[in-house]
Amino acid sequence: MTVTCILLFIGAMGKSAQVPLHVWLPDSMEGPTPISALIHAATMVTAGIFMVARMSPMYELTTTALSFVLIIGATGALFLGLVGLVQNDIKRVVAYSTLSQLGYMFVALGVSAYAAGVFHLMTHAFFKALLFLGAGSVIIAMHHEQDMRKMGGLKKYMPVTYWTMLLGTLALIGAPFFSGFFSKDAIIEAAYYSDRFGSGYAYLAVLLGVFVTALYSFRLFFLVFHGKERMDEHTRSHLHESPKVVTIPLILLAIPSVVIGYLTIGPLLFGEGFGPAITVAEQHDVLAYIGEGFTGPLGFVVNAFTYPAVYVAALGTLAAWFLYIKRPDLPAVFKQRLNLGYRILVKKYGFDELYLNVFAAGGRALGRFFWKVGDVKLIDGILVNGTARTIGRLASVLRHGQTGYLYHYAFVMIIGLLGLLTWFVMRVVS
Repeated sequence: MTVTCILLFIGAMGKSAQVPLHVWLPDSMEGPTPISALIHAATMVTAGIFMVARMSPMYELTTTALSFVLIIGATGALFLGLVGLVQNDIKRVVAYSTLSQLGYMFVALGVSAYAAGVFHLMTHAFFKALLFLGAGSVIIAMHHEQDMRKMGGLKKYMPVTYWTMLLGTLALIGAPFFSGFFSKDAIIEAAYYSDRFGSGYAYLAVLLGVFVTALYSFRLFFLVFHGKERMDEHTRSHLHESPKVVTIPLILLAIPSVVIGYLTIGPLLFGEGFGPAITVAEQHDVLAYIGEGFTGPLGFVVNAFTYPAVYVAALGTLAAWFLYIKRPDLPAVFKQRLNLGYRILVKKYGFDELYLNVFAAGGRALGRFFWKVGDVKLIDGILVNGTARTIGRLASVLRHGQTGYLYHYAFVMIIGLLGLLTWFVMRVVS
């Protein structure tokens, strides 16, 4: 069962972009932004989380597989979020945010808090789709420019995009009362109370991930909407709010990004909202332990202030404000002094180079080997051309016996008859 569940999860790692099978998701941001909002926020990449949650009766039989899920998820939640700090493409920042949040969901699954994982899947769909479409709105206004270093000061030009993206950002970082707060805080508490192998590491990773999430999220927000205008004059002269076909979906997604967690936390997290679709062994049910003190959404918010996550998120937001609004010169200083760490993050821990130089280049080298040795030398050189050459050489020898002279043929017949007689005599004698 352990092997089965781990192999199933490896499939989910590829589908839901977890370390080290995550490199495809940021690269897929080249696609249209509405596609990113749909499949990279809500549907395709969350299929792995859905599968593990639905297979909870199997995973509950093997804590080893659950610990594997937990450690992989925690690693992605923190370390893939760190890569988002050095990205300058607005969509790539949101993409690395998706990788990090998927890690949170797997942490929930790894501590048997399946309902919390699926709950975060649901809340995340709204505010992440909002952020992707908000990024698309900015890209439209900037004439398809995606580099945040060429933006700035867009608040006065795009008020609807500004306020809706602010709501989405607050939901993403887990600000109290926003949808992401209820689901993310439940995951962090579940990791804290779990006694599963790897839960201590996971709790530290997701807690640090809260700071990182707030930092890169408000880095994007401040670089795009606040500070000095860094675009060229032609782009500035054409800046305006996106049309209603863009802004109305932003408003419609902003509403659940604020209220959906508050309205659904009771039945989905601590009630029977999922019914028999999720199975948790009694000795693993960490959500039931947390639910003993649940007095409603408001009580959940009040109780959260007794844990560090809220303050860590506030600290990350404050750090982003100080670095990108108060002292915008400091990021360059940090980049210079922490050059090694910066280069590691820019290189994305070397996974892209690993896949390109080892797997992709190795596959091409293997293909060239089979082409030059197998196809050219073996098949063409020996089997096809070799057969033709052999027949040609044999024919060149045999044709010396086909001269057209009668006495040559008579000579061959005599030699043949002599051979037959010799063979017959030898058979009779023996």
